[in-house]
Amino acid sequence: MKPFRIRLTLILMVMVGVSMIGAGFTMAHLFKDSHVAALEENMSREINLLAGTFKFQDMNAPDAVAYYTEQAEHVAALIGSRVTFITKEGKVIGDSEKNPLEMDNHSNREEELLAAKDGIGRAIRHSETMDRKMLYVAGAVASGHGFDGYIRLSMPLDAVSEVLNRAWMIMAGGLVLLFVAATFVSYRVALGMTSPLEQITRVARRITDQDYDARVPMNRKDEVGQLAAAINAMADSLQNQLKTIRDNEGLLQSVLDNMTGGILMINAEDEIALLNRAAEKMLDVNSTEITGLSYRELKRHYELTRLIEEGISRKETVHEERSIYNPGERIVRLDGVPMQQDESYRGMLFLLQEVTEIRRLEKMRSEFVANVSHELKTPVAAVKGFAETLLGGGVTDEKTARSFLQIIYDENERLNRLIGDILELSKIESKRVALECSPVHLIEFFDSMLETISKVAEKKNISLSATVPAELFIEGDEDKLRQIFLNLLSNAINYTHEGGSVKVTAHNRLKPDGSESVVFTVSDTGMGIPRKDLPRIFERFYRVDKARSRSSGGTGLGLSIVKHLVELHRGSISVESDLGIGSSFILELPLLQEEEES
Repeated sequence: MKPFRIRLTLILMVMVGVSMIGAGFTMAHLFKDSHVAALEENMSREINLLAGTFKFQDMNAPDAVAYYTEQAEHVAALIGSRVTFITKEGKVIGDSEKNPLEMDNHSNREEELLAAKDGIGRAIRHSETMDRKMLYVAGAVASGHGFDGYIRLSMPLDAVSEVLNRAWMIMAGGLVLLFVAATFVSYRVALGMTSPLEQITRVARRITDQDYDARVPMNRKDEVGQLAAAINAMADSLQNQLKTIRDNEGLLQSVLDNMTGGILMINAEDEIALLNRAAEKMLDVNSTEITGLSYRELKRHYELTRLIEEGISRKETVHEERSIYNPGERIVRLDGVPMQQDESYRGMLFLLQEVTEIRRLEKMRSEFVANVSHELKTPVAAVKGFAETLLGGGVTDEKTARSFLQIIYDENERLNRLIGDILELSKIESKRVALECSPVHLIEFFDSMLETISKVAEKKNISLSATVPAELFIEGDEDKLRQIFLNLLSNAINYTHEGGSVKVTAHNRLKPDGSESVVFTVSDTGMGIPRKDLPRIFERFYRVDKARSRSSGGTGLGLSIVKHLVELHRGSISVESDLGIGSSFILELPLLQEEEES
C-alpha cells in the first residue's frame, strides 16, 4: 500500500471515528434531554393532580407548618419525589426532607419565579439540602381554602445518569464494531479519492473570495505538494500586500481624522466622496449620512456652496473666504484644487480652514494700533502746541506761562503713564510675567492699600472702608494684587461724587468641587455704568465717559490690565452696575495657587 493511501485511510478512519463519537455524544445528550423533559412533564401532571385533590388548609393557621410538613412527607412517600409547599412570599411551610423553619426564603428561586410568570416553573441545580443535583418543578396554586403559593416537586438526577451510563456501554460496543468495518471501507474509498487536489481547489477558491488566511495544509514533495506550496506562497504575497494597503489606509485615515483643517472631496459626478472629522464639525454634518450625496446638500451654507460650485464648474483652483453660521458666524478659508489622473478629471479637493480667530486678532491689532496712535497723538499734540506758543514769545504773563508749562508737564506724565501701561499690558499678554506667590494677610494688605489712596479720597470727601475677616489669608503675588486693587479703587474714587463712599469686602467661599476661593467686592456710590457698556468695560482703551477719563488722566488700559492680572491668578472678574446708584466689581481668586507643570 502506498504511503498516500495509508495516510488517506487513516484520515478517513479518524473522521469516521470522530463522527461516531460525536453522534454518540449527540444521542446521549438527546436521550438525557428527552428523559429529563419526560420527568418534568410527569411532575407537572402530579402537581396539577395535587392541586385538584389535595385538602388545603389556611397557611396562616397556627398548625399550618406541622400540617403541610406531614402532608408533604405523606405525598412524597406515594410519588417518590421530594414535596415542598411554599407561600407566594417565598416562605417554606412544608417540606418532606427538612424542617421548613430551618429553610431559607425561596422567593428568588428560578422555578418559583418562572411559576409566578407562566404557572409552571422548572430548574436544574445542586441542592445544598440533598447534596446532589436535583430537578425542580414548581406550580402556582391558589385555593379557596386559604392557600396561595406554590407546590414544588423535586427529584435527584441519579436515575438519568445510570440509564445514560448503560447507553454508553452499548454504544461503545457498537462503535468498536463500526470502527472495524470503517477501516475496511476507508481503504476501499481511498483508492479512488483525490482529496489533496480537492483541498487545493478549496483553498484557491477561498483566496479568490479574499480569504487570504487560507492555506493548503500539505507538506509533500511530489507535484501535488509543489502545487500546494505555490498556492501558499501566492496567498502569503497577497496577504502581505493587503496588510501594506490596509496599514497605508489606516495611516491616511488617521491623518485625515486628526487634521485641524477640514477636507472635502467632490468626485467627478459632483458627489461628496470624502469628509473628515474637522469638516464634519465645521459644517455640522455627518459623513455617514452625506457621503455619496450631491454637494448641493450643503445648501444651509449658501455662500460656501456657491464657491464650491464655482470651482467645480471652472475646474480651477479656488482661494476664497466665506462666512458660515454654525451656530454663530465663523469665517472659513476655502482652498480648492482640481484632481487630475492621466489627464482625466477626477473631481475637486477642498481644504477648509477656520480663520475666525485670526481675523479677530488682526482686527484687534488694527484697532489697538489705531487707539495707541490716537492716544499718543493727543498728549504729543498738546505738548507741541503749548511749547510752540511759549517758544514764539506769545505769552508774556508769567502766570500764564507757568500754566502752559504745567499743562506740558501733566501731558508728559500722562504720556509716560500711557507708555508704561502699554508696556505692562504687552508683557502680561505675552505671558512674560511670572507670579511670585506668597501668603498675603488680607486685612493688613487692605489697610496699607486704603492708607495709600486715602489722601485722594479725602480731597473729594469720600469715605473708604474695608470689611475683611482678620484671619483670612490668600496665596498670590502681592505686587500684582496691589496693582489690581489700586486700579479698581482709583477708578471707584474717580467716578464717585463728592461725599460718596467706596468699600471693599472679602469672604471665603467653598466651591462645589471642594476647592476654596476668596470673593472680593469693590463697590462705590458713583455714577454707574450704562448696561450697553458693561460687556466692553474690560476692552483696551474703552471708556464709558471719555471726557471725564481724559480729565482724570486715565489711559483706558487700567481695567484691561486688571482683567489680565486676575486671569494670571486663575481667577475671574465681573461687574454689576446701576446708573446713578453705583458699581460693584466682583473678583474671585483661588485661595491657593496651583503649581505650574514644567
